[in-house]
Amino acid sequence: MIMSIGKVIPRRLVLALLLVIAPQLALAEPPRTIRFAVSSAGVGNPPRIQTGALAIAQAHRYLEQEFEKDGIEIEWVFFKGQGPAVNEAFSSGSVDFATQGGLPSIVGRSVGLKTRAIMVTGGRSNTFLAVRPDSEIASIADLKGRRVAFHKGTATHLAVNRILENNGLAERDLRIVNLEPQTALAAFQSDDLDGLFGGLTLFRLRDLGLARVVYTSKGDVDAMQQSHVLVHEPFAEQYPDIVQRVVKAIVRAAHWGSLEENRDEVIGLWAIGSVTEQVVREDLDDEPLSLRLTPLFDELAVVSDQQSIDDSVRYRLIRRGFLLDDWKDDRFLDAALKELGLEDFWPTHDAKGNLITGVASNP
Repeated sequence: MIMSIGKVIPRRLVLALLLVIAPQLALAEPPRTIRFAVSSAGVGNPPRIQTGALAIAQAHRYLEQEFEKDGIEIEWVFFKGQGPAVNEAFSSGSVDFATQGGLPSIVGRSVGLKTRAIMVTGGRSNTFLAVRPDSEIASIADLKGRRVAFHKGTATHLAVNRILENNGLAERDLRIVNLEPQTALAAFQSDDLDGLFGGLTLFRLRDLGLARVVYTSKGDVDAMQQSHVLVHEPFAEQYPDIVQRVVKAIVRAAHWGSLEENRDEVIGLWAIGSVTEQVVREDLDDEPLSLRLTPLFDELAVVSDQQSIDDSVRYRLIRRGFLLDDWKDDRFLDAALKELGLEDFWPTHDAKGNLITGVASNP
């Protein structure tokens, strides 16, 4: 028997009450560490995120500063295996958040991974095709029957399928070699490939005279790559206040980076490893940073995401599609924008990429 406030309470009743109360107490206990997955190997030591709002957030320690007073650590977890490896981490419950490209996050959701897309990041990324300097390949149409590499299961995979289709080709028309980015670069330099799809790292080969970049998806809305910040649903259900603060910190980073007065510093942050400032400026081509750093699920983002899901089924990259509305959860983003007074800061676009509302400016 246990004594409590002058009354005798049966031990069984106390234990029963504890069984009910204990889970609630556990929910109130904040995590000691927030584990944030990055779907790349990173650059440097310690590894850094190369582009987007998360690169700014990591470099300027927006998340660390947000949770420092709570004693909560931020652990950045980089995956050489890119998106597919991040999906495995979500499956095992070893990460809480991730920045991930379109296709791998879609694949994960389609096979039952409990993730939610809570904001856009790294929007409007471009895809490039490099060929050897002496190659006769001058366009996508010339790739038929050629040995071409990219990493399957990644955002580039879906972009390549769309690019090929727009040029009357499909994967079966090429001799596809599935390689991770670093391995693909080595194979290309060893003359084992006719072409290589990838990102800005290809320009390093061009500048060294080792390649020609014969295709860019810039300006092609259909080939646009779009990434998201994902949260593990069990984490979001247990710690909604933590998720809210994570989103707010990233939105703050995106806002800072979207201000044109910070353009040179942002480009400096993104120019790491083999990617030079000149290459970053060439890729941006005077494009407002607000277009690359918008966190919004505007009409363009929503239509693009749903089209990516539908195309993934059509290209047989996933077996079963789903509705974006069942995956997207922008409650945290909306709350962050309102709290920071940024509801009208970023421009919005229609499904074709045409401007609907103004340009980014200081709120």
